[in-house]
Amino acid sequence: MHEEQPIEDVEDTESSDEEEEDDETEDEDEEVPENQRQAYIPGLSRPLKNGEELDFDPSAYKVFHSFNSDWPCLSFDVVKDGLGDNRVQFPAECYIVSGTQADKPRDNEIIVMGLKNLSTMRKQKENKGDDSDTSEDESEDEDEEESKKREPKMHAVSIPHFGGINRIRADRLGDSTVCACWSDQGRVQVWNITDALNYSHGMSGESKTEVQKVDRPLFTNNGSGKEGYGLAWSSLKTGDLATGDIIKKIYLWQMKEGGQWAVGANPLTGHKKSVEDLSWSLTETGLLSSCSADGSIKLWDTRSNPKDACVCTVQKAHESDVNVISWNRHENLIVSGGDDGELKVWSLKTIQFGQPVAVFKYHNGPITSVEWHPDETTTFMASGEDDQTTMWDIATEADGQTNIDGVPPQLMFVHMGQKEVKEVHWHPQIPGLAINTSIDGFNVFKTINI
Repeated sequence: MHEEQPIEDVEDTESSDEEEEDDETEDEDEEVPENQRQAYIPGLSRPLKNGEELDFDPSAYKVFHSFNSDWPCLSFDVVKDGLGDNRVQFPAECYIVSGTQADKPRDNEIIVMGLKNLSTMRKQKENKGDDSDTSEDESEDEDEEESKKREPKMHAVSIPHFGGINRIRADRLGDSTVCACWSDQGRVQVWNITDALNYSHGMSGESKTEVQKVDRPLFTNNGSGKEGYGLAWSSLKTGDLATGDIIKKIYLWQMKEGGQWAVGANPLTGHKKSVEDLSWSLTETGLLSSCSADGSIKLWDTRSNPKDACVCTVQKAHESDVNVISWNRHENLIVSGGDDGELKVWSLKTIQFGQPVAVFKYHNGPITSVEWHPDETTTFMASGEDDQTTMWDIATEADGQTNIDGVPPQLMFVHMGQKEVKEVHWHPQIPGLAINTSIDGFNVFKTINI
């Protein structure tokens, strides 16, 4: 596990060769004066000059850590653990499950990751600080050893998986934790990851990954043989799963006895192009939302006959593909993101008229992920192909004294420093802790204002 820093500020570091020679004896880590720092706003700030660089502002974060897997992961999910809810003490510990996109189908894996010793920025600074009162070599060695013990660790368990994983979602079924995987080989599988989680929890020492042999998944559905991306567990009816594929079909699964599922023979149909994402209502049993590359959003009452299940269609929800969708846990609100780079908030009270209650245009590329905050009703997080992860509060009103031209006042935070951010999630048990995945790894962070 290694540390990276996200981009936050612009520092003016231009200097001549003579100045560089004169400054050789100065502290290399000396901070740039405050009056030479400028906030960098992607798409609005001027291009960087020769000698300038983007630098991370640690004061904007309460927590920041990064880590990598051997292969990029396009999708992951936070695994709810037994360590308690509303955890505000640090160092923290959390668990996620991810799926890889390797060069060869046989090299892929499901990775169950235990992230431990996640300390605050202040604590990290203290751990890295020098003890000016220590002069003995033995004491320095002891301090270094203690510091290593306090470093963040990733204890991972790898389960071999044939085929790249387009999307992965975890759920708790009784005493077991499972994950559903949408494979690029055209099948959906459900895996029991309980043993892997327990093993990861018991691991100690340096960061490492160990392989666990699992004979077979709990359940496999080959369906049409075409791949897909839509994948969602219902939080209101245990074991219910919805899957959506690239040939416009949505299948409903119901859990049966013995770790088996019955997959509906008649899918939900109506989208004209690929089903990109699915999200169950967190307050209304059986109500499912879907979005598609055809530009539409649909609502389905899954308790009805499949041919009569569609209860609402927004034909032109976005200008082009609607990539992602998320349902608010506290209010009947949906947030969607599309190829047009827009984020739209929809209310069940007005969605049938095709009118969003809010539209935010900030990202300079297609939206790749959205998710409402599990505790804050008006807060959500998004990511885009412009390499940005953003946090929003739709309740914030414009204030002429503090607003920045070209930046929506509802934009609370911009996190950068990664390439091709693919997915974002909040941790449901550690308030404000955000996790994302990109081509170059994962970031775990908590900002000062969320």
